[in-house]
Amino acid sequence: MRIDEMAVRDAYRIDPEPLPDHRGVFYEALRHEALREATGHAIEIRQVNYTVSGRNVLRGVHSTTVPPGQGKIVTCVRGAALTMVVDLRVGSPTFGGYDTLRQDPRSATAVYLPDGLGLAYLALTDDTCMNYLCTREYVHGTIIDVDALDPELDLPWDLTAPPIRSARDAAAPTLAAVAARGLLPTYEELCTR
Repeated sequence: MRIDEMAVRDAYRIDPEPLPDHRGVFYEALRHEALREATGHAIEIRQVNYTVSGRNVLRGVHSTTVPPGQGKIVTCVRGAALTMVVDLRVGSPTFGGYDTLRQDPRSATAVYLPDGLGLAYLALTDDTCMNYLCTREYVHGTIIDVDALDPELDLPWDLTAPPIRSARDAAAPTLAAVAARGLLPTYEELCTR
């Protein structure tokens, strides 16, 4: 597999190398040691989540407070998604920056997000299913929400119609408002963990 750092510092794109034969395709989606070497983080999975979304559903931008934090490895297992990784770490060289990738089962591309990075995605097909491997169990009340349509973030969704969002996501504050409330982790505190 190839593991490459994205434009958002500390986010990594994981592209498996498929081994096709007459039966189909085999690939390794994740190797612990290869990911640890590339990221510097030992990943231990504590929770597995799935979401299923219809076409034009926009989820996020979501992250968690630190502590407890919750790193993720996210893969699209059915359908297709336009995924955005947003740096929510105050003081990071890429704070407020983003990177984008298209995810679908054919490419099997995954994205690794450590604590302090936010995730959002737009379902490009009906019945899009995303798989999350999480480094910590969910703790109620620790989710950080940022408006995925924040004009200052200017994420390139290329929407052709208004997206379908949860009431919580539609009411999410801008990145500036979340930062002003002191809810975001600092880059410095995460680098010393």
